[in-house]
Amino acid sequence: MTRPSDAALFHALTIDTAPEDSKPVLRKIRKTFGFVPNLMATFANSPAVIKGYLALDAEFAKTFTPVERQLILLAASLENECPYCTAAHSIMLKEVLGVPAEIVAAVRDRRPTTIRHDALIALTREIVGRRGHVDPDTVTSFLSAGYQPEQVMEVLLGVALKTISNYLDHMSPTTIDPAFAAWR
Repeated sequence: MTRPSDAALFHALTIDTAPEDSKPVLRKIRKTFGFVPNLMATFANSPAVIKGYLALDAEFAKTFTPVERQLILLAASLENECPYCTAAHSIMLKEVLGVPAEIVAAVRDRRPTTIRHDALIALTREIVGRRGHVDPDTVTSFLSAGYQPEQVMEVLLGVALKTISNYLDHMSPTTIDPAFAAWR
């Protein structure tokens, strides 16, 4: 998806140009990742948004496995048609978590992977695509794949995260960082 560079409502800020309350958050992100991803630099326009997003992310980090969390985030980003987040979560799965490229490609192409992951991805996509009106059979498949009932709600945390970031990217397109560009 090609977007004009002048379409951005908000721009990625630097630590120097960010509001004072966003600066320590950006410093922490840079220390963690070695750089400040453009989406986080854009969130920095509002200290409440960047802090709220990271607080929600911290709670989401207590759910599922790292691979499952990234699958939820990727599936929601695909369903929401967000190029930035699709690239970022594809890289996280492959480069950081070591998921084989063919599995990442299968998720992106809506092809099957494993029964357990497919149930997780299907639930996520249906929550996003049907705005929470999930078919009971989708939930049954999720539970039959070995997930617990409360994990249905925990998928919502990932969907909430991606709703914030995906929708911001829709309103104000974010330049994909060079670190994520391979999976554009």
